[in-house]
Amino acid sequence: MNGHGSNRRLHLGAGNEILPGWTNHDLIQLPGIDVAHDLSLFPWPFENNSFDEIRMVHVLEHLPETIRTVEEVHRIAAPDATVTIRVPYWNSPDMISDPTHKAFFNEYSFDYFDPVQRHCQERPYYSTARFQIRSKIFYTKVLRYREVKAVPLQRALTLLARHLNGVIWVIEFDLVALKR
Repeated sequence: MNGHGSNRRLHLGAGNEILPGWTNHDLIQLPGIDVAHDLSLFPWPFENNSFDEIRMVHVLEHLPETIRTVEEVHRIAAPDATVTIRVPYWNSPDMISDPTHKAFFNEYSFDYFDPVQRHCQERPYYSTARFQIRSKIFYTKVLRYREVKAVPLQRALTLLARHLNGVIWVIEFDLVALKR
């Protein structure tokens, strides 16, 4: 299956947020869900290079195998596909209070998949999946900001968030699938 008809956009873990014009996926067959599948079972029921855009909002933290899951996203993403992954920040109250959360994420978590980042260069053997990180968006309770180098507010909030719970609640990674 390559999606739903000629649709090249995939919404993983859609739940009740059905996006028109997208292939909507969830664990169970809810109204509007095109594909029901347990994402902890590999491979997923999509062909290689099937999607130009993939959206995964508050799903990855619930899955037991982060690296394998990111590799599966990479497998079904077309070359240069855009991938949006939004997860709770590692020490936010939402992250630490939900007993179904299995993995924690911070601003460096996807550096291991971006070949220009030090973490990926030092440990390229962690995974063969490669993504360019286009941006990181941080959400607080009252503010949303995109990571930009040398911005004092961003540096201050990120530093504060490492030591205090509830400063950053959510982080969103805007990625591009790198394929040869």
